[in-house]
Amino acid sequence: MGVPKEKLLWMYEMMVKIRYFEETMEKVYMEGKTPAFNIGAGTVPGEMHLANGQEPAAVGICAHLTDDDTIASPHRPHHHAIAKGIDLNRMTAEMFGKVTGLSKGKGGHMHLFDPDVKFACSGIVGAGIPQAVGAALAGKKRGQNNVAVAFIGEGAANSGAFHEALNLAAVWKLPVIVVVEDNQYGISVPKEKATAVASNDLRAPAYGIVGEYVKDNDPIEMYKASEKAVERARKGEGPTIIEIETYRFLGHFQGDAEMYRPENETAELREKDAIIRLKAHILDEGLATEEALAERVKVVKQLVDEAYQFARDSEYPSPESALEDLFVQQ
Repeated sequence: MGVPKEKLLWMYEMMVKIRYFEETMEKVYMEGKTPAFNIGAGTVPGEMHLANGQEPAAVGICAHLTDDDTIASPHRPHHHAIAKGIDLNRMTAEMFGKVTGLSKGKGGHMHLFDPDVKFACSGIVGAGIPQAVGAALAGKKRGQNNVAVAFIGEGAANSGAFHEALNLAAVWKLPVIVVVEDNQYGISVPKEKATAVASNDLRAPAYGIVGEYVKDNDPIEMYKASEKAVERARKGEGPTIIEIETYRFLGHFQGDAEMYRPENETAELREKDAIIRLKAHILDEGLATEEALAERVKVVKQLVDEAYQFARDSEYPSPESALEDLFVQQ
């Protein structure tokens, strides 16, 4: 079972787009936060969780999804959002706190919401799993052939929401997929110090469902595992847990001192960069030329640059708007 050429090229293009967006945010986020780091200062105030290195988890499954499929993402959401097709200009403006943002600048980077592509995220660990199960239940009751995906970190698999939601999804054979991104750390705690199993796909038989494991941050293998999971979901065969061994090149958040990481760990992980490996595969298979790939890269980088400029040029919300869009008890 191979990966169609256009899907491979889409995955490469999307991974480059995600990486460039995150690398740009690395720089923009630090504006106004030096020489003394102040999390509340600068162009983009507040916490920032970037996904450099974790792109395969997003593109491998989003290659099989439509705008009518739902994604519930966690606090590290940008790669999922971009791969799902979120409005990039409005997403970036939201992160800048601008009125042109997805939620008029009131949500920030951990609370992105775009109903046009059925994408949402939350800063609460594990919160997206029951939300995805709810979306899957709604689709099933409406007779729609949709899939819901919850992305979580490996630490969230130890939360009560993971077990309760998956048990219910299995009982009702709901079309939901939980993608566990094992980036080796729950904030600063190594996985082996917090999780009793080697990988969370091993938990799947406890619910009578299928578990898949993707080694070495491989976008092609993630595509294949996701293809099977999405097909099962659309056939009414119930949930799947996919755990992917992925790599976080940066700290848990921007400003993280990363004292918990062994020396040279990040450099060694970057040597296995999935973008470089996928590009080499595409060239070796003769699926595209260097020039064709360079043109794709040029186009997506321009889109990212335009999104950041859109965000910079947009206005901040008025003080009065703080009292708008609220639930008020009468």
